[in-house]
Amino acid sequence: MVAVDLPIGDRIRHYRGGRRQDAVAGLIGITPDYLSQIERGLKVPSLPILYALARELGVPAAALLSEQPPAEADDVDTAEAAVGRALLGYGPARSAQPVRSGELRDRVEAAWCTWQTAGDRFSRAAETLPGLVADIEHAVRAARAGTDAAERRAVLRAASDLYCLLRSYLRRTGRVDLATLAADRAMRAAEDADDPLRIAAAQWNLGHVLLAAGQPAEAEELALHAAEQVAAAPLPAVEQAAMGGALQLVAVVAAARRRRWWEARDRLVTHAAPAARQVPDTSNVGRTVFGPTNVALHAVSIEMEAGETGEALHTADAIDTTGLPSLERAFTFGLEVAACHSQRRDDAAALLSLLALESAAPEDLARNPAARQVVLTVIRRARAMHARQAEHLAQRIGLV
Repeated sequence: MVAVDLPIGDRIRHYRGGRRQDAVAGLIGITPDYLSQIERGLKVPSLPILYALARELGVPAAALLSEQPPAEADDVDTAEAAVGRALLGYGPARSAQPVRSGELRDRVEAAWCTWQTAGDRFSRAAETLPGLVADIEHAVRAARAGTDAAERRAVLRAASDLYCLLRSYLRRTGRVDLATLAADRAMRAAEDADDPLRIAAAQWNLGHVLLAAGQPAEAEELALHAAEQVAAAPLPAVEQAAMGGALQLVAVVAAARRRRWWEARDRLVTHAAPAARQVPDTSNVGRTVFGPTNVALHAVSIEMEAGETGEALHTADAIDTTGLPSLERAFTFGLEVAACHSQRRDDAAALLSLLALESAAPEDLARNPAARQVVLTVIRRARAMHARQAEHLAQRIGLV
């Protein structure tokens, strides 16, 4: 079994196994160089060659094209589907007694801690989120219809925090549509609770949804407007600096996505960096992980996206992510380092970075499309020893 998104060339290499490339090429009447180009994705085989390869490798031709997608009915019991059903209102009966805000707050805090620090966070989220979402949804409905103003506000705060977590989870599981819904509900709950910190956090989350949806201009406009609101909000100094700076980083990423590199660098230096000097790395205000280290990580991101991989790696050398309160952010940094090494054709260094990421966050590595692409590049291009290690890694993360 191979992953559904594995390209044709990598499927052929996988089914070829240990057989010599020149031997297989000779048996089907093509040159070893042509087969090598097919496996590296440089050439697309014609149908007669594809059928000949399939016969020689002992697999159906369909196995070299794609796996059959799972039947629609098979998806109903997945964790992502369960979370979606809870978000859309499937849960306890309306007459059931709602969970109190204190318990909800503790459960949401525990879920956030797991999501930001656990290497198996997707598996653990799959166990806890469906029930927690259902309980939050039920509690919000009950609180809005009730007369206890303090309980209502506490429930709405817990709901806003959970919806922000859901935005992150759903985006990384490929449900940008539901991530948008979660971000909107986080905003509505924060506004109903009249909580300026959570309003800012919800806007930050909505900005990231827009980035994921390929709308950087809208994300930048939203973030800069929200940053102005934060500057005028009655917040403690550290919270104000952290949320304002985090929103500036959304605008930085948006500028980089639009290939406006100098604007991204200037905004990072003139707006985000001064705010970061007021915020300890360990504060994690609004679960944004904003602080000096996160600003430095964004400097690496800009240079990587701009193709300045040497500068990106030079900047990365000075960064220590061990004190960050989010494993997820450290993973993203490590993946960008791996991508920079790959762009510089340093496959040994790229493989070393990938193996470190597997040790720290195996589920993130298995699910991240960019990570999977770097693994495939090492397999295609590296020396035999490193390619074999990358093939074993691909097997462990379910790529082949």
